[in-house]
Amino acid sequence: MSPSPPADGTAASRKRGASGHNIPVKTILLLGSGELGKELAIALARLGQRVVAVDRYDDAPAMQVTPYREVIDMLDGDALDRLVEKHRPDLVVPEIEAIRTERLYEYERAGITVVPSARAANFTMDRRAIRDLAARELGVRTAPYRYASSYDELASAAEALGLPVVVKPLMSSSGKGQSVVRTKDDLENAWDYAASGGRAGAGDVIVEGFVPFDAEITLLTVTQKNGPTLFCPPIGHVQERGDYQESWQPCAILPEDLAAAQAMAAKVTESLGGSGIWGVEFFLTEDGVVFSELSPRPHDTGMVTLAGTQNLSEFELHARAILGLPIPSVESLRAGASAVVLASSEGEPAYEGLAEAMAGGADVRVFGKPNARPYRRMAAVLTNGPLGEGTDTLRERAKAAAAGIVVRPR
Repeated sequence: MSPSPPADGTAASRKRGASGHNIPVKTILLLGSGELGKELAIALARLGQRVVAVDRYDDAPAMQVTPYREVIDMLDGDALDRLVEKHRPDLVVPEIEAIRTERLYEYERAGITVVPSARAANFTMDRRAIRDLAARELGVRTAPYRYASSYDELASAAEALGLPVVVKPLMSSSGKGQSVVRTKDDLENAWDYAASGGRAGAGDVIVEGFVPFDAEITLLTVTQKNGPTLFCPPIGHVQERGDYQESWQPCAILPEDLAAAQAMAAKVTESLGGSGIWGVEFFLTEDGVVFSELSPRPHDTGMVTLAGTQNLSEFELHARAILGLPIPSVESLRAGASAVVLASSEGEPAYEGLAEAMAGGADVRVFGKPNARPYRRMAAVLTNGPLGEGTDTLRERAKAAAAGIVVRPR
């Protein structure tokens, strides 16, 4: 176990020196220490913050960039409580969805800042809560949908909505349990897959009418404690098995569609409350934008911002927002693309082809995951170029470089 931050009273006492002046160092409990948590921990460390990296396994990526680490099952509420009591953090920052999120309300009531808010973490973990908030309460345009708690209800929902439909567990992450049903013969497999992929309430699913879309985009949205809501240039992305495979920025979009997406994102994030970066996903269709999903944290498709596409990456934006530091503006500097490197087998990973990718002008970020398994994201390749020249060439360069990197067992 790595060293713990010194415990000398309350969080407030840690921030106050003998003279009574505030020292801007906070203890931040980072719940989730994968590749996104690693980049956030680096951004926070550059601002002098103390980050405790937490995950269910040791030597997770974010644990490699901070001296403080904890290994627990974050679905164990009692274990989470003990961790909060031990470290007495100023901020609790959920970076994954597999957390006993209802405990976050108690931490908030105890005076701990939950990022962006306990309400946001709970609502976005539950597809029923976030979809009903967006569609029914806020009037945001979404795909038509129904819920099902049995196979018969699933069949009825699919018939009412019309095939194809998308079936998702109400609680899951990274596309687990999600499938597209194109024929009645697919329904039983979809039901079984959703039951095995859900985090909780395995018998409950959301059934969505299929939206014919031209592209999927992520609109990174920054809410601030003392400043306006800001938007990053839209990011286009491709997903497989519910997981991001490549992304590019900026993504071409009509001005009126961008304005509509920004209005929807602002409405939903304002309702959920708090400060930080949000990954708001939309479908681009022939007749406008359709709200899809929302993550109250840095988004995997936003890895492309590490290619220097903006004056501040999504991780630097998140760090500033949660600390209440000023963000005067988000400026688009370059076009960029990212492509993931996937493992194809299990074991401790070794990488081949890194030098060749870099020699071709790409940047490579190896995440540092201690173990590989088929389809696990292990690294990302980044490319960039001048604005105005389009992203097609950058995408091809990134995908070609990623394809040349092979992850093998040591």
